[in-house]
Amino acid sequence: MSRARGAVITVAVLVAAAATAAVALHPSPTSPEASGAGPAASAGSGAGSQKPAAAHRDAIGGPLLASHGLLVRYPATGARKLPKIPASAWVLADAGTGQVLAARDPHGLYPPASTLKVLTAISLIPALDPDMKVIASRRATSVEPNIVGLARGHSYRVADLFRALLLISANDAAVALTQATGSYSRGIGLMNAEAHWLHADDVVARNPNGLPARGQVVSAYDEALIARQALTLPAFMRYDSTLSASFHIKKKKWVGLVNQNNLLIDYPGGLGGKIGWTEKARATYIGMARRHGVTLIVTILHCRALAEIKAGEKLLSWGFKMDHKVTPVGTLVPPRSTPNPAG
Repeated sequence: MSRARGAVITVAVLVAAAATAAVALHPSPTSPEASGAGPAASAGSGAGSQKPAAAHRDAIGGPLLASHGLLVRYPATGARKLPKIPASAWVLADAGTGQVLAARDPHGLYPPASTLKVLTAISLIPALDPDMKVIASRRATSVEPNIVGLARGHSYRVADLFRALLLISANDAAVALTQATGSYSRGIGLMNAEAHWLHADDVVARNPNGLPARGQVVSAYDEALIARQALTLPAFMRYDSTLSASFHIKKKKWVGLVNQNNLLIDYPGGLGGKIGWTEKARATYIGMARRHGVTLIVTILHCRALAEIKAGEKLLSWGFKMDHKVTPVGTLVPPRSTPNPAG
């Protein structure tokens, strides 16, 4: 988020009696908030989301999360400044307490790229037998790019398809898994129903792999809700944290799968996550890590190319140092009381 040169802005926080939104201007470099001496949240215009989220959605998680700018409430003393993140939107949250520690444009709507595959996985894992065989269709084998190489008419284990989906972001595996629910449209319906159940109401899923699709959007806040649910699914975590595997394409043809998420090997406490990229979405990322019993989630949207994992690591490191010290700017809400559509 940029600051106008030479400008000195006095922070004013307006709180209405029935506050439905609260937005504070980004403090000047000389203000107590900027130096870490004050607890106020800061917000700025930033790059702006693709389009504003609906007003009723902005309130989910707390009124401050309606802001499209940077949000952080530093402690009066001992504050560590947030790292600079080359992304338009992100959320850093404590998975255990649900506290949102800091965020930028949390409810702004952006294309997800392959981070949408986390929603695909958590929606379909409960619905599919891991040992079930799926016959690859023309639709699955014709998708491009980033494919594991499914051969039309050949059958594949659901568990192997999930590994291809999460390790190498196989777009063809995403389609095959979606069709394995009975039909492609039913699989997409399960994804949107799962998002609704999680209160991830910013999400509109049009396909299972995050490739460009008209109207397909997510928010950084909603991806944090999705990641929090993923942490509760042992099967997801097993697939997602696998470092490498072999995938049998057809007779005498195998391919190696190597996990694309370097957080697992480069970052102490890394648990898993998902990277994504399309030209429109730019780099996107979901990361999860645990240290000393604290589990943090970071979600990043519209990031500079090849910077998403390092940006996530920087935010996670800041979060482990400042968790329980900063005042949260919001919360990850629990799922709706209705039954989980995926069972």
